[in-house]
Amino acid sequence: MANPNTPLLDSRQLQAEDSDTAPACVMTFNTNDPSGAAGLTADIAAIVSAGAHPLAVVTGTYVRDTAEILDHFSFDEEAVTDQARSALEDMPVSAIKVGFVGSPENISTIAEIASDYAEVPLIAYMPSLSWWDESEIDSYLDAFRELMLPQATLLIGNHSTLWRWLLPDWPGERNPSARDIAKAAADLGVPYTLVTGIPLPDQFIDNVLATPQAVLYSEKFERFEAIFEGTGETLSAALCALLANGHDLQAATAEALTYLDHSLNAGFHPGMGHFIPDRLFWAQAEDEEDDSADSGPATDDADLISNPPFELPSGGTTKH
Repeated sequence: MANPNTPLLDSRQLQAEDSDTAPACVMTFNTNDPSGAAGLTADIAAIVSAGAHPLAVVTGTYVRDTAEILDHFSFDEEAVTDQARSALEDMPVSAIKVGFVGSPENISTIAEIASDYAEVPLIAYMPSLSWWDESEIDSYLDAFRELMLPQATLLIGNHSTLWRWLLPDWPGERNPSARDIAKAAADLGVPYTLVTGIPLPDQFIDNVLATPQAVLYSEKFERFEAIFEGTGETLSAALCALLANGHDLQAATAEALTYLDHSLNAGFHPGMGHFIPDRLFWAQAEDEEDDSADSGPATDDADLISNPPFELPSGGTTKH
């Protein structure tokens, strides 16, 4: 029998229960990073900042500090599958991001999961793997190329990383363009590629969203002087969340680059290694001055100067 003295819900509780909107859910597959520089920490903060709800699947963990990756331990594929399936069976997902997942076996199981949600955009980010054993790199990249790229909507990576991976036998004297890299990705099933950190004269770099046929969006930035960790994770996770919230690809790319720029300008130096983007810069007091922007940085993926102010996207834009 119901308790007749049960108190009525207050207006805030009623509003939450009656609402037919909620933040879009974004699932990210990535490795844990105990330093907070990259990995799932970066993904979660960037996804939240872009107004979405993160469904974070841990695929393993780095052993690292802010200067370098010392080791990595991968979860087995069953642990990855169980995490993802339990969340996906409970909540609708609007976009999926795949970062570094540790092993060919995990790539295979994530590709199988993604195939069951083929209508959901999948953003694939390829970081530099230069810290890893060469034989491990080769088997990982082969599996990612064969299993993940055919399901990816967008591939994101630094120019040098994607060049070495997708065009290892590039014959020309000139460096491959973003469209050259996009063509190589398209041959593997990826319709769109965002190439970051393309070297330009006078300490500038370019970031280009391309297909084999056209450049869809590009923006040139000046390099910072310091070195950041986790810029590619920040950019790719924010872009994924913006797509989940209904932005078209060009608008999401522009907004994600602006968000990254502000994160770098507010970046900080928590340890003895590299700088880290402040992905929650918008939560700081308005009158708080950040001197780290003056110390500049060069990043692993994109080195940026100021864009127009980033406006925090509102949550609850996607109806479920």
